Amino acid sequence: MLEELDIRNLGPIREATIAPAAGMTAITGETGAGKSMLLSAIRLVSGGAAESSRVSAGADEAWAQAIFALSDDAVASEHSGDTNDAGSGDADSGFTGAAAAVAKAHDAGVDPEDGELFLSRTVRASGRSRAVLGGKSVPRSVLGAIAGELVIIHGQTDQLKIAASSRQREFLDRVAGDEAELAAYRKAWDALAAMDERLERLRSQESSARQQADYLRESIDRINRIDPQPGEDEELKARRERIENAADIAQGVGSALGALDASQVDVDAADGASAVELINHAVTSLRAIRVGGTFAEQADRLESINADLGDVVFALSQELGDEGSVEDLDQINGRIHELGDLARRWGPTLADVLAWRDKAAFDLEDLDASPEKVAELESERQTLYAAALAAADVLSAARVAAAADLGARVTEELGSLAMLGASLEVRVTPRDKADDPLGPYGRDDIAFLFTPFEGSPQLPMGKSASGGELSRLMLALELVAADTRGGADQTFIFDEVDAGVGGKAAVELGKRLARLARSAQVIVVTHLAQVASWADAQFVVTKEPPDADDDDLGVVTTIAEVNGETRVHEIARMLSGSESEASLDHARELLSDSRLTLPLAGAGAAGD
Repeated sequence: MLEELDIRNLGPIREATIAPAAGMTAITGETGAGKSMLLSAIRLVSGGAAESSRVSAGADEAWAQAIFALSDDAVASEHSGDTNDAGSGDADSGFTGAAAAVAKAHDAGVDPEDGELFLSRTVRASGRSRAVLGGKSVPRSVLGAIAGELVIIHGQTDQLKIAASSRQREFLDRVAGDEAELAAYRKAWDALAAMDERLERLRSQESSARQQADYLRESIDRINRIDPQPGEDEELKARRERIENAADIAQGVGSALGALDASQVDVDAADGASAVELINHAVTSLRAIRVGGTFAEQADRLESINADLGDVVFALSQELGDEGSVEDLDQINGRIHELGDLARRWGPTLADVLAWRDKAAFDLEDLDASPEKVAELESERQTLYAAALAAADVLSAARVAAAADLGARVTEELGSLAMLGASLEVRVTPRDKADDPLGPYGRDDIAFLFTPFEGSPQLPMGKSASGGELSRLMLALELVAADTRGGADQTFIFDEVDAGVGGKAAVELGKRLARLARSAQVIVVTHLAQVASWADAQFVVTKEPPDADDDDLGVVTTIAEVNGETRVHEIARMLSGSESEASLDHARELLSDSRLTLPLAGAGAAGD
C-alpha cells in the first residue's frame, strides 16, 4: 500500500506530506484548490511525462516520492523461485501486484528495505528529469512498470487503458481465477509456437542454408571416420616420446636396475654388489647380534626399505622392452597428424571436437528440409495443435462462466451507484480466424460492452461513458473482483467517481468505496461529503493567497489531515458551504451514520 507521498515544489504545492490510511482516504477541498496535483505527483513517480511547467514558480526543480509498504508475502516472493509465466499481471515473473513489483525491482538491482520500496522523481525547471528507485537511478520506464503493479488510477485519462482488449482479458482472467487453465494453455501454446518456428525455418531455406547443411554433413562424416577419443592425442604424444627416447630409457632403466638388484640384468654388466644385496647383507649382520633392542629395530626398518626397493625394481623391470618400433612411430605420427587437423578446425581440444560434432548433428536436423523431415514435423505439429486447442477450450469455458457472473454482478452494483438502467456485458467469443484461431492467450476475443442508460446502444467500454460514469463502472468492477478473488495487494485511486452523483446515491457510492477498502487501499478525490464521510482518513487541500512579502510565488496550496471537530467542520462546509450549527449537526450525524453502518477498514488494516 501507499504509506507516504511527499511533494516538493509541484505546481502550487510548495511542500506536502500525505500518509494515507490503510483503508480509505478522502482528498477534499474547494474546486481549483489543487487536488489534481496529488494525482500529478502519483503519475510522476509512476514514470509519467515530466513537464517543466509543473515546477513551482521560483523553484529550480520539483520532486515527488512515494513510499510503498509491502506485505511479508510479497517480499518473500523475491526468494520463492521460478513460477509459471502465465496468468494476468507480470508476464515475466508470474506474480501480480506487490509480488510482481518486488520481482521487477529486483531485476533493476533494488530490493525492498525493511519491507518498503521508495520511488521518487525529480523534474528540473530546465525540463530534465531523474527517476530513482530505492536510492538508485533507473530509467523512468522502470518506475512505470513497478508503480503499475502497486497503484491503479481510475481517472478521466487513466480509464482509457481499460478500453484495450488485453486489459479486459487480464481483468476477466483475474476474476475467473483461471491461473491453472491459463498456465496449461500457455505451455501447450509455447510448444506449438516453437514447432511452427521450426517448420517456417525449414520451408524458407535458401541456398546458403543448404550449403550450411552440406558443410555440417561432410564435417560430421570426417570426424566420425577418424573417430577421435577424448585425450587420445596426449596419450599418443607420450608414446611417441618413449619411442624416440628408447635408447636413453633402456640404458637408464638397465643401469638403475643393476644398481638396485643385479639379478634383474646381465650379471656380467653389473658393477659390484647391488643395493638389494647390500641391504640384505646389512640385515643379516644386524640379526646376527644377539643383543635385542635397537639392532632388531634397525633390521626391521632395513627390511621395510628392501620391500619398497622391490616394488621400484618391479615397476622399472616392466618398462624394459616396451618402447615400440620405427613402424609404430610412423603410425603414431600419422594418427597425431589426423587428430591435430581436427583440433585445428573444431578444437582446440578433442573434447571440443566431439562437442561440436554432437551440436552440428542437432543443427543438421533443423537444416534438413527434405520432404520426409517436413512431413514428420507437420505430423508432430498436428498433435501439438490438438493439445493446444483442447487446453484453449478448457480456458474458454472458465472465461465464459466468469464473464456471465461478472456482467450480472457489475450491473447490479451500477444500480446502486446512481446508474439505473446501466449494464455491462462481458462477451467471450471465439476468435474470427478460421485458419488458426489460437493466440498466446487462448482462442477468445473478449469485449466489455457498456450500456450507460436504458435504451442506449451497447458500445465498447471506454467509448460509451463519461469520466464519472467510467470511474463508477471501474469501482463496480473492482468491487466484484475483490468479492470474488479477495483482497488486492494494490492501491486504488479514484478521481471524478462522484461526478453527477448526489443524495442517497452519493451515500451508496461512499459505502461501496469503503467496502472496497476492506480488502485494498483506496484513495478518492471527492467533493461530496457523503463520500468523504466513509473515509478512514481525510486530507483537505486549501488554496491560500500569496504572502505579501513574496508575491512572485503566486497562490500556494497546502494539504493537511483533518480529525475530530476539524473534520466535522470540513464535512459541514462540503454539505452546505457554511459552518452553521445545523450544518455541523448534520456533519456529525453523517460521520456517525457512516461509522455505524460499516466498520472502518483502516481499523482492521492498521497493523498490516
